[in-house]
Amino acid sequence: MKQATIIGSGLVGSLWAIYLNKAGYKVNLLERRPDMRKNPISAGKSINLAISYRGWKALDSIGAGDIIRKSAIPMYGRTVHHPDGTCSFQTYGINNQAIYSVSRGEINSVLMDLAESSGNTELYFDSYCTGIDMNKNIAYFEHNNNGVKFDIKSDVIFATDGAFSSVRYNSMQKMDRFSYSQNYIDDGYKEIILPANADGSYKLDKNSLHIWPRGRFMLIALPNPEGSFTCTLFMPFEGHKYCFNNLKTKHDVIALFREMFSDFYDLMPEIAETWDEHPISSLAIIRCFPWHFNQTVLMGDAAHATVPFYGQGMNAGFEDCTVLFGLMEKFGDDWKACFEAYEKLRKPNGDAVQDLSLQNYLIMRDKVNDPNFILQQKVEKRIHELYPDLYLPLYSMVSFSDIEYHTALEQGKKQDAEMKSFIEKHQITASMKDEQIDKIIHKALGKEILV
Repeated sequence: MKQATIIGSGLVGSLWAIYLNKAGYKVNLLERRPDMRKNPISAGKSINLAISYRGWKALDSIGAGDIIRKSAIPMYGRTVHHPDGTCSFQTYGINNQAIYSVSRGEINSVLMDLAESSGNTELYFDSYCTGIDMNKNIAYFEHNNNGVKFDIKSDVIFATDGAFSSVRYNSMQKMDRFSYSQNYIDDGYKEIILPANADGSYKLDKNSLHIWPRGRFMLIALPNPEGSFTCTLFMPFEGHKYCFNNLKTKHDVIALFREMFSDFYDLMPEIAETWDEHPISSLAIIRCFPWHFNQTVLMGDAAHATVPFYGQGMNAGFEDCTVLFGLMEKFGDDWKACFEAYEKLRKPNGDAVQDLSLQNYLIMRDKVNDPNFILQQKVEKRIHELYPDLYLPLYSMVSFSDIEYHTALEQGKKQDAEMKSFIEKHQITASMKDEQIDKIIHKALGKEILV
């Protein structure tokens, strides 16, 4: 039987093991951490994720989608919490389209169980990859607990070991003409758990993603099945009245939430007491190329780690698996042809999802409160509702389709400019009735609009 080694048993690695099992490979799946099914997720890993079309497509293709759907919570839009305590709701799509709040640990556990149950995947934990001999297809490891060293030779090696990939660092970054950049954004994040009410009910609307946009920083909340919310505060490390480096005491934390997130503070007045339960973590974008050498290839965050503001990190990594499996079906065991095609297809999309993520951060923390942005979204959505086959907003391209990320990015820029021009030309205002806007759209369609 053909042998494959996957380094990293996270979301992408565990999913890819299942794909390889389907293709007839015996898989060695190795992980530097303990078995996460028996131990909590390590610090710095987000507890919640948002899964959208690309992720469901991959999960459905290996029979895991319906398992995950049992506990996934649909979020039909964003609830914006304004500084004065009022809220507004902005839908994500049409016809009840939703992104879904899911547990990172649950998805990972399901995928690991499916890989293991195939009988053709052997899992190794607490095993750190110290390097790859990319000419001989040998991966070298050291056991965390006893220091025992061992190696595994296989036909092909996949590095799915995350943003700070040991394979990339210990082997690929030492190659001639390997390009690599690691850029941290100015902001970090801290997770906060908003508990359920005493009766187990939700303190906020269950079926939306909650955002407290405050210009330079923001708080978000995603629902959990047991009634709690996983909240994430994104904020600068320094250079602002409210920044992580200035939050030195419980009084500082209380002052921040009372002034900037007063309605959240009312829901969780004990915020200062729980402040230290989760670490402050940093956020980086990592770009590199090439993604392969001989029979070793990078996938997921190891190839294109991004920031979480479009909720596409996992979805993009899962799409790597979908695309690469399709290329395997096309090229068979010709890994040179397969990996070259994979790089050509996915590198522009890896770059684009990073650009989209940074762009969406500005939207989430600032523009969702901008009347001009809100009006533009309203008009866009109405065009999409009236003529869904003719016009697709950027958010829908990214979250509700498998249009390539780089195509969505470029089309989104074009549509943004055209939409601004359309609104200005037809003097559309927020005070206009929906019927007036519809009349303008119907009349203009095919002359000014878009695509």
